Amino acid sequence: MKQLDFNLLRVLEVLLEEQSVTAAASRLHLSQSAVSKQLSKLRETFDDQLFERTAYGLKATPRALELAPELREVLQRLDQFTRPSTFEPAESQRRFRMHVVETAYSLSYPHFMPKLLKDAPLVSVNSQTWSHDSMDKLLRCEIDMGIICREWDNRSLLHMNNLPEELGYAELIRDYPVCLVRRGHPLLKETWDLDTFLKYRHLQVAFGGVEHWLLDDVLRLQHLQRDIAVNMTDFNCALGLCEHSDLILCAPRKYLMQMIADYDLVCLDVPVKVEPGAYVLVWHKHFSLDPSHSWLRNLIINGVQAHSEVS
Repeated sequence: MKQLDFNLLRVLEVLLEEQSVTAAASRLHLSQSAVSKQLSKLRETFDDQLFERTAYGLKATPRALELAPELREVLQRLDQFTRPSTFEPAESQRRFRMHVVETAYSLSYPHFMPKLLKDAPLVSVNSQTWSHDSMDKLLRCEIDMGIICREWDNRSLLHMNNLPEELGYAELIRDYPVCLVRRGHPLLKETWDLDTFLKYRHLQVAFGGVEHWLLDDVLRLQHLQRDIAVNMTDFNCALGLCEHSDLILCAPRKYLMQMIADYDLVCLDVPVKVEPGAYVLVWHKHFSLDPSHSWLRNLIINGVQAHSEVS
């Protein structure tokens, strides 16, 4: 390998994430030709093509994929080495990366982002929806933090105590599931109990990279299960379908209460005793003492918890 220019490592990192010269150039505030030239230097340095052009963008070569974990570790160490011991929000151009479960956006971002934009006008937050690989990215420090759903009920597979030891966390909001049915649903004329709940078919919205929740864990312990007629990932579509069918939709109450104003739906308690769950801010302990990271964590925690106390 030829002598390494450490400035090129940032370019390689972004190319691995974006899989596109155009997108990488935009993120790096460079021209496409400049990024292409730096990619040529990277290829010469590592004696490998690193990326192949396809109809869908760039595809990393086996050598590039092999370099990726070591590259992240090197850059994290460089960041830690060069990062100032204090943080000035008004002057910072820090770019944070977060993965957030869908239902947490409306319950959190309005309560910290306005202050962030005011106090740190040059800071940016790149948010993506929490998915099956988000936890691995968090553990590899590829993202700064996440907002996820976890349970306090001991019967849940997603109990708070099962979070990886490498993670720090702070509880933001407690919440519990409720049921929605259309107005005029036949079950509204019946006794609302577990038998009625299981008698009708259900509509399931999978979010946060998880396809079953505490309710299903508890029913499974009783050798019971819901009859899931439809699985989907979009709550707006689910609410519309619930309004025009006899399907039952179960989901977190605080999120649903923000969503149902435009739908003719009736809210019912879940006829299963469960402990309230929580929306949790999580981060790798590698970042615990980082002043910029600590600033954003506190901004989120204080903003969301303060709103939760008065709502």
